[in-house]
Amino acid sequence: MKLKPLGDRVVVKPATAEEKTSGGIILPDTAKEKPHQGEVVAVGAGKLKSDGERSPMELKVGDKVLYGKYAGTEITYDGVEYLIMNENDIMAVL
Repeated sequence: MKLKPLGDRVVVKPATAEEKTSGGIILPDTAKEKPHQGEVVAVGAGKLKSDGERSPMELKVGDKVLYGKYAGTEITYDGVEYLIMNENDIMAVL
């Protein structure tokens, strides 16, 4: 991927929204909720500390993650939708 986040930011590709409920009801586009999980596709170099060193990133490319409902900034790159967010917006690694 040519998109490289800066600092402690990560690029996440959101999972696809569910098409059906567990009971088999097909959901229309207006009723689908955005997924709160995705896959990390790019990571930055780490947060720059006050002493000039970088703190290492806890995430790596390929991690499946959970993030908050309103976390990140939505972008479209090469026709694919991604989220760019800070590492601290991610709540858990699956």
